[in-house]
Amino acid sequence: MAGDGITLIVGDEELLVERAIGDVVASARADDPETEVIDLVPGELEPGKLAELTSPSLFGGGKVLVLRSAQDLGKDLTAEVLAYAKDPADDVALVAVHHGGAKGKALVDGLAKAGARKVSCPKVTKVGERIDFVRNEVRRAGGRISPDGARMLLDAVGNDLRELAGACGQLVADTGGRIDDAAVARYYRGRAEVSGFTVADKAIEGQLADALEQLRWALATGVAPVLIVSALAQGVRSLAKVGAAPRGARGAALAKELGMPPWKIDRVQRQLRGWSGEGVARALTAVAKADEQVKGGAADAAYALEKAVAEVVAARQVR
Repeated sequence: MAGDGITLIVGDEELLVERAIGDVVASARADDPETEVIDLVPGELEPGKLAELTSPSLFGGGKVLVLRSAQDLGKDLTAEVLAYAKDPADDVALVAVHHGGAKGKALVDGLAKAGARKVSCPKVTKVGERIDFVRNEVRRAGGRISPDGARMLLDAVGNDLRELAGACGQLVADTGGRIDDAAVARYYRGRAEVSGFTVADKAIEGQLADALEQLRWALATGVAPVLIVSALAQGVRSLAKVGAAPRGARGAALAKELGMPPWKIDRVQRQLRGWSGEGVARALTAVAKADEQVKGGAADAAYALEKAVAEVVAARQVR
């Protein structure tokens, strides 16, 4: 395949790291849809394993090897990776994910010297960087947002990149793509830490009182009901997808199966504790009904949402 060869991802911003990995996988599969993705951590990469995984297969087909936490490789394994980098296989794309910092710097320097494509994914901590992230996300979704609109969205949604990315996509879908501060105010005016995702997480985790408190505050401060029900729907659908995944599947195989990044799968798996299949089915029904009522202009959207939250929490108790 015309693979990406070797990609070095440096940083520990999870959303950006997973996207960078996803870009390599998508590029490889554009050439070969059957490309295999193999996710590895240092503990699984014993001496000689890399040579085995990168050797030509009798059955052909490309591979993407994702080596996570590469800063934790020992001296010998680092040497193996760097030796491979000098003469990489044509049908293998190697992705080394390094958290940054001084640990494992020899690997970073060696891969850079070997011509690896470097992708930086540092934590997005400064306000200016977050504003740039929001504006790029909106552009990625096909829209445009004013600087004032980006600042207001940050104030309303908070600093979690996953929630910001979801909010940007939703705003582009709901506004037609041109987003100013007035559009953000219509949908997201309110306390930064209160969003549809906050309400959904509380409900899915069975915290009825907290979920209702967050819901009422969000509504009182201007968060649009359609965004709250959308977050509820996303949360419950994620429970259904992860809960229905094949037993024993994990890591990259599970991420490929579900089309979800590993960090999100881990989060949903924690939330699934205490849920039954029947309970998830009932929650899906409750959220679908609320979605229909809210988007259909229900006379009392707040009541429809409160009822949906209560039904989701109750569904968690079904055995």
